[in-house]
Amino acid sequence: MRKPMDKEAGQGFSADSLDVRTFAQAGGQLAGRDSLLKYERLALDTQGPRPDLFVDWRAEGSVRKALGGVAQVWLQLRVHATVPLQCQRCLTPVDVPLVVERAFRFVADEATAEALDEGCEEDLLVMSRSFDLRALIEDELILALPLVPLHEHCPVAVPMASSDPDFDAAGDDKPHPFAALAGLRKDHGNQ
Repeated sequence: MRKPMDKEAGQGFSADSLDVRTFAQAGGQLAGRDSLLKYERLALDTQGPRPDLFVDWRAEGSVRKALGGVAQVWLQLRVHATVPLQCQRCLTPVDVPLVVERAFRFVADEATAEALDEGCEEDLLVMSRSFDLRALIEDELILALPLVPLHEHCPVAVPMASSDPDFDAAGDDKPHPFAALAGLRKDHGNQ
């Protein structure tokens, strides 16, 4: 059994510039805990990152044999983070936990990835000697953001009625849209 390699422990791999093939062939493992402040693109979709929130991640490389004995390079990624968003029900801040668990298969080039993408169920990425693992982590977190963030139970009462009396009164003054049709029906029935 191979001993896991961990850049954070100083054993040669870097999340910022990862040689994917070498990492997979070594059965490499990287793990880290980054401040949410480090992910600037993700911050654009949040209520502003806070220094007390972190992104915990782990990546494992492997080489798997496919049908025909062809070696395939894989990367398993696990990410846990909490991001500050705005609840769309009560409009107050809500911390939303995100979990990403994905496996990626690496191929030789962009043309191969495009050719295989149609009939392939796995996620394909292009092989690199200087792959930016943190950029992939950030991409996956952005994709994991909920479309409509909500508290499970809002901390404030959510008004469920209009608070503008003029708005309510305007609705009372309007005739019913089908009132004219009802009149036509009565007229038609009397002929």
